[in-house]
Amino acid sequence: MKTAVLYSGGKDSSLMAVILDKLGYDVELITINFGVFDSTIPATNSANNLGFKHKVVKLDKKILTDAVEMIIEDQFPNNGINHIHHEVIEYLADEYDLIADGTRREDRIPKLKQNEIQSLEDRKGVQYVNLTGIGYKTINDTSARLFKLQKAESDIHNSSDYEMEIRVLLEQKGQDINEIFPQHIQSRVIGWK
Repeated sequence: MKTAVLYSGGKDSSLMAVILDKLGYDVELITINFGVFDSTIPATNSANNLGFKHKVVKLDKKILTDAVEMIIEDQFPNNGINHIHHEVIEYLADEYDLIADGTRREDRIPKLKQNEIQSLEDRKGVQYVNLTGIGYKTINDTSARLFKLQKAESDIHNSSDYEMEIRVLLEQKGQDINEIFPQHIQSRVIGWK
């Protein structure tokens, strides 16, 4: 079964890829880019270090610019990031049989609601899975057993999630990204243990 795992290079999406791979799915790691900034390097390096197939998918910049406008209006990132996530999943549903991401139980964004998942699966004839039933502590413990991790304060050079290109575009529009995105530690997978 042709399987896309949305991939940032972090422990959550890496764990999702390992689970599906061990279950026999034909896993391809997918990193999204909109052409504003090449945020794909950390994910490409992580995928290579783990030995997974990896593909960068370039999507229409309008998806990103619409999300940034939402974020500027809200002065909060949730709606904008969810907008991107929905658009990405809809796009991938036309190319893959199963779509997965590393969304876990405590995540607020990006996240599909149960009715959105059911609608996607019914409309597109795909399967969608994530880590929603698994909590942060379990993912940290499991990831620490499997992966070598590099932890650093989140910035545009150490992650490949949607936030990185959003940050670049917000700065280009004169926005203070520190008011919108709080500082946090990002874990990136750099290899197997």
